Amino acid sequence: MVTMADRTARADRSESTRHLILAAAERLFAEHGVFAVSNRQISEAAGQGNNAAVGYHFGTKNDLLRAIVRRHADPMNEVRLRMLAEIGDSRLVRDWVACLVRPGTRHLAEQGGPTWYARFAAQLMADPVLREMMIDEAFGPSLTRTVDGLNRCLPDLPLPVRLERGDMARHLLVHMLAERERALADGAPTPRSTWEEYATGLIDAITGVWLAPVTPVRRTTPR
Repeated sequence: MVTMADRTARADRSESTRHLILAAAERLFAEHGVFAVSNRQISEAAGQGNNAAVGYHFGTKNDLLRAIVRRHADPMNEVRLRMLAEIGDSRLVRDWVACLVRPGTRHLAEQGGPTWYARFAAQLMADPVLREMMIDEAFGPSLTRTVDGLNRCLPDLPLPVRLERGDMARHLLVHMLAERERALADGAPTPRSTWEEYATGLIDAITGVWLAPVTPVRRTTPR
C-alpha cells in the first residue's frame, strides 16, 4: 500500500534528480557546447546511474534546454517587474536599458560562483533555431513593456536604425555577460570587481548605442 508519505518522498526525489540534471546540463553545455554534449554525459555528471534519466525527466534535448531557460528567466522576470514599478513612465533611455541589463547581472550575482548561464544563453542566441526557442521562453510581458518603454523614448529614430541598434544592443548584452562569466570561471582579471559595477558600464555602453547620432545615408546614382 502506497502512502501519502511514500508519494511525497518519491516526488521529492524526482525533483532533486531534476535539479541535479539541470545543473549538470547547464554546466556541460556552457563549457563544451550544446551539440557536443550527450544525454549520457549529462546523466553521469548528475550522478545518475541510469543513462536514460535525462530523457525520462525532460524528454527531448530541446525540452531540457527550455527547462534551463525557464529556471533562470522566472527570477529575472521578477527583478524586472520590480524595476518597472520603480521607473513608471520614465522618459530616460537609461532607465529602460537598466531594466534590460540589471535583471541578468543581479541574478548571476545571486547565484554566487561559478555560474554558467550567461555562456549557455550566448550559445542559444547564436543559433538560429535555438534562438527562437529561447525567445519563446524568456520574452514575456515584462520584456515587452521594457522594449515598448525604450521605443517611446526614441520617437525620431528611423525604423531601419532602430532595428540595427536593437541588434547591436542585444549582442552587447548577451555576449558581454558571457565574456565576464568566462573570465571569472578562468580566474582572469576583470575590469570591474562586481556584477553590479559591470552592469553600470554595460548600461553606459548600450545607452550610448541608442543615443548615438545618425549619419544621413548618401544616395548615389546607380551606374
